[in-house]
Amino acid sequence: MSFNLIVFEASEDGIASVTINRPEKLNALNGALLGELDQAFRQVAGDRAVKGLLITGAGEKAFVAGADVAELAVGSSRAAEEMSLRGQGIFRQLEELGKPSVAAINGYALGGGMELALACTVRVASANARLGLPEIRLGIMPGYGGTQRLARLVGRGRALEMLLTGEPVTAQEALQSGLVNHVVPQEELAAFSRELLRRMTAHAPLAAAAILEAVDAGIESGLEAGLELEAAGFAALAATEDAIEGTRAFLEKRKPVFKGK
Repeated sequence: MSFNLIVFEASEDGIASVTINRPEKLNALNGALLGELDQAFRQVAGDRAVKGLLITGAGEKAFVAGADVAELAVGSSRAAEEMSLRGQGIFRQLEELGKPSVAAINGYALGGGMELALACTVRVASANARLGLPEIRLGIMPGYGGTQRLARLVGRGRALEMLLTGEPVTAQEALQSGLVNHVVPQEELAAFSRELLRRMTAHAPLAAAAILEAVDAGIESGLEAGLELEAAGFAALAATEDAIEGTRAFLEKRKPVFKGK
């Protein structure tokens, strides 16, 4: 599958990478780019050899510095809703891969770029990163899940401050609020993010998928429903070949060999 606006690579260690490749536009999102992300996410979801996904932006200035403003000025409520629902669906697909994803944020992650990062499992920022949702300054609001994911991640008060001022935060401020998991020097971002993803994908893939589903669903449905899902997932995993291999390897004091079965 060929792409024009992203660089898609899959390595033998089971890690796929997507690099947003519009550096001359600070990697801004447009409709065509969203379509390529949709294709890439579908490819990752359907490939059993891929265990995790790394997302970053080309160059050192921006992860994704927002959306093409010209495309935002749709002038029609119906067209705007369709645009929002399309972006939400693509980012939800990323969130529901059943495989860990890491956003390696190199520079600006604004608007749709921050919403893309929010849909990833974890976020690593370079020290020069700036993250924000400035849509209110254009008289609009985030449309790709930003109002929902940000509040769930950093809390209602902090999220509303960012949303209503439209002001970006520094990498260190993002770390303190829990918006990003790690901050590293720019030159270490790629290697650190890949190693983090490697550690997250080094174990049983079925267990990883069940954990991702339980956490996601539990946040949405509440504690009691989440506990029921956890118990069901725990029971289903107990009968898998990977669970048998994992416990046997522990008792035999060796490294397990998981097969995703």
